[in-house]
Amino acid sequence: MNREKGRRNPTASRTWPTALAMVFVALLVWYMVYTVAIVRSRDADVEITARIYAAVQEGLASREAGAELAALHDLQELLVDLGVPLVVTSGDDGRYIASVNLPFAIADPPTPQDTVRILRYTSEQLDTRNEPVVGSAALVHYGITPEDARLRWIPILWGTGMLLTVLLAVSVFRYQRRTEAEQAWTAMARELAHQLGTPISSLQGWVELLGMTPDQRPERMDQAEVATAIGDDLVRLERVSRRFELIGRDPALRRVSLKHVVDELRSYMEVRLPRLGPGVALHVDVPDDLPDVQGHEVLLTWALENVVKNALDAMAGTGGSITISARVPDSRWVLLRIRDTGPGVPFEIRDRLFDPGVTTKSGGWGVGLTLTRRIIEVVHRGRIELLDRGERGVTFQARLPQQSVDKPARAPRAARRRVGEAP
Repeated sequence: MNREKGRRNPTASRTWPTALAMVFVALLVWYMVYTVAIVRSRDADVEITARIYAAVQEGLASREAGAELAALHDLQELLVDLGVPLVVTSGDDGRYIASVNLPFAIADPPTPQDTVRILRYTSEQLDTRNEPVVGSAALVHYGITPEDARLRWIPILWGTGMLLTVLLAVSVFRYQRRTEAEQAWTAMARELAHQLGTPISSLQGWVELLGMTPDQRPERMDQAEVATAIGDDLVRLERVSRRFELIGRDPALRRVSLKHVVDELRSYMEVRLPRLGPGVALHVDVPDDLPDVQGHEVLLTWALENVVKNALDAMAGTGGSITISARVPDSRWVLLRIRDTGPGVPFEIRDRLFDPGVTTKSGGWGVGLTLTRRIIEVVHRGRIELLDRGERGVTFQARLPQQSVDKPARAPRAARRRVGEAP
């Protein structure tokens, strides 16, 4: 089938989004695993707290001699199990007394070198983070557990990961925009060369005929007939150049008779149907009292012509019909529909049907429907969409603004964007 379809390399366009998704999933999995570990550590601390409470209750309730001392000993052991770094020094001279849960190994009992190291760790790490607890004859210096230390890194790591993800997403978006713009300009240049090629080749043939004598020319054509044919080809060249000139400028919008545009398109296409679409019938159902629209006649004709030619390509060799109809849903818009009885649009490309470079035609460049969308939606501030979702037949609907009688038409600011930019 010849309905416009994706020709772009899917691997190149999906590599970056896939990598981005993998980075995000990896960050999410890491965050979930780390969070579960932290939760389990907190659960263990809660259990130790419950055991501390039970030991205190047991010591208070017991009437045996020395029970309170034993309970305090058990309570100290349970507090050590919490993993909090603790250093006890003399309240008078700061002399080292005891320590537990240090982040480095020391001898038992500590050597003088170990004592110096512990006191340095106390002043540089513990006291800078927390004020020591004052006892009756000692100071208790304390820090945080390793789990709490790691927990403080979560916001930084998560924020860094999100920033990296956003930067990567922006880079991917800009890369895709640049790629699409390059594809659009490439397709536009090829389409221009293709449209100029036919009349130029025809002119070359007429020039050769002019170099022949009247007896050598086919059907003994005189110079007047050759001049008329050359004039027709020059008109075609002027039409092509005018269209591409307008699509790159800021065209002024005026009152346009949509019925006149459709009638001109029908006259233009009916002459060419035997060659472009043998066996295809073109029907027009546009009321005579159809309101005028705010638009540009040359560009509107080009936009509708692209849709009709796309339908002809889809029905090549099979025959069928194309119907152009119009209706007025309200006082603001005019709806124009172009329906064909061709093979339809494959499901996998419906969302990309208007993208540049999307085509299955061996000699096409996938720019026709892209230009149509730009003319309808950017230049005229309308809307074009694919209505049918069935397997056969396609209906394109264009919504165009009616010409307001209260204010003159003018080109929208959005029309200043060029074809290579996303509409």
